[in-house]
Amino acid sequence: MLRKVESVGAPLGMGIPAWLFYATMRISPPRIRSRMWKSLYQRMAKSQRDDSFRFMNYGFDGELSLDLEPSDENDRYFIQLYFMNIQDVEIKDKRVLEIGSGRGGGASWIARSLEPLSLTALDYSGEAIELCNQWYSNQANLAFVEGSAEDLPFESESFDIIYNVESSHCYANIPAFLSEAFRVLEKGGYFCWTDIRDKARMERMEAQFLEAGFTIVSNQEVTENVMSALVNIHQDRSEMIRQRAPPSLRKSFETFGGVPGTPIFESFKSGRLNYFRYLLTKN
Repeated sequence: MLRKVESVGAPLGMGIPAWLFYATMRISPPRIRSRMWKSLYQRMAKSQRDDSFRFMNYGFDGELSLDLEPSDENDRYFIQLYFMNIQDVEIKDKRVLEIGSGRGGGASWIARSLEPLSLTALDYSGEAIELCNQWYSNQANLAFVEGSAEDLPFESESFDIIYNVESSHCYANIPAFLSEAFRVLEKGGYFCWTDIRDKARMERMEAQFLEAGFTIVSNQEVTENVMSALVNIHQDRSEMIRQRAPPSLRKSFETFGGVPGTPIFESFKSGRLNYFRYLLTKN
């Protein structure tokens, strides 16, 4: 992903801090890139503790049959991305794992609305896990765990459903992540994955799905739906950045947030970056 962003990522276009971040990422080995992402998310969780900011994804705008509680309506596009990713599997009464749970908004909604037997939400940011344990402590079927996607702290075949939303592009070792997801998934279970890739990297990752042992049930490119959501949330996201970020960092936060006009959004628009969804199973 980074090479595709860099070509349109001049400092004035994406903000100097974001440009330096991506430029450093481009020349760093995978482990260093992973540590940089973790450090970024740790700082964000530590500095942004407002519980109205519970979603970090780009969102999804499409024809989904999804009735929300009034209290969830403001987060509709973000929730729809989660629902789009898991819509083809039955969640009710299942043991569910989210890998890369961020600020916990998606896990909380799924645990409340789709009634899994249990939902374990794992993230590598201890600061984010601390926030989630404060915000969602009243949900009996939901637990948050600090840990690495590449070394899951769970017994083999301990989950019926695993999902991963807009997180894996931060991982240093994709084969290790997929091997671990395969290990902890019950036979006959499903792995729901969605994230950003350019087409060449997506072809390589599709091969990695198969090498890990998964069978591909279905796949879909949803870039247009994600772009539409980014356009629809543009004003609210820009206003949130204006209120929360110092002027010197606003352009960079807009880039990370995929705001229309920034290099990431323009990469979606031009086809240099794409957004994919895959449904996998373990036979």
